[in-house]
Amino acid sequence: MKWGNLVSKATVYFVLVIFSLMILMPLIWLTTTAFKTKTEIFSNPFNFLPGSLNFDNFTNAWSYAPFASYYLNTIITSFGLLAIQLVTITMAAYAFARLQFPGRDFFFILFLTQLMITPQSTILPNYLTISQMGLIDTRLGVMLPYFASAMGTFLMRQAFKSVPESLEDAGKLDGCNTFQLIWHVFLPIVRPSLIAFSIISVTYHWNEFLWPLLVTETSRSRTLTVGLTIFAQQAEGGAEWSLLMAATLIVIGPLLIAFTIFQKLFVQSFANSGMKG
Repeated sequence: MKWGNLVSKATVYFVLVIFSLMILMPLIWLTTTAFKTKTEIFSNPFNFLPGSLNFDNFTNAWSYAPFASYYLNTIITSFGLLAIQLVTITMAAYAFARLQFPGRDFFFILFLTQLMITPQSTILPNYLTISQMGLIDTRLGVMLPYFASAMGTFLMRQAFKSVPESLEDAGKLDGCNTFQLIWHVFLPIVRPSLIAFSIISVTYHWNEFLWPLLVTETSRSRTLTVGLTIFAQQAEGGAEWSLLMAATLIVIGPLLIAFTIFQKLFVQSFANSGMKG
């Protein structure tokens, strides 16, 4: 029996290692190629390890394209949008979870229909609206369609509904108004849900490509993903694969580093943000 358990565990671990390598190999290849010279790539393409760490690829990639502007635009749009979303989803979720008004459940279900509509189907009306507002090639134009989040509202509503009414009543007895109740009573309790949504939001908008591609025209508003695509077209033409891999690491590096450092916090936040109805 023990021998059977050992074989079973070994098989599971073997399969997990194989799948892990399948997932990690592209990232490993990307990282090692970013440090190779152009000569190394073509002379020995099957050698994973570079002869030496060549950091010139990163400095050259940074100087060949306005990555500083791309970074600034991405940080402003991702974190600025997160700040706005945290306000809108918190207010909407509190209304749907704790306030009583006619048609509350109907409007909540109607609000959630956004989750059943693919983002691609709303691109044309969103683009026409942004164009009529004169927000093409602006950071606000990139951010505006995402000010409200159905997924975030649903997540926060479920979290708010799990807060005991006795705590809300105690806050009211202490003289708290609605905004004080939300700030001092509800938000500290639902912090894991806030962190979980923040991770999802920042990751999604940091990697968003199609919408920024459509509404940005110059480097003053382009995000990292769009800038990387333009850089890739130029690098592929000159077979500058090491520069392209270095630029890719520049784009994805912050998220990889953040996940590595705060991995335990990420896992705990998702585990503690269980939805209760």
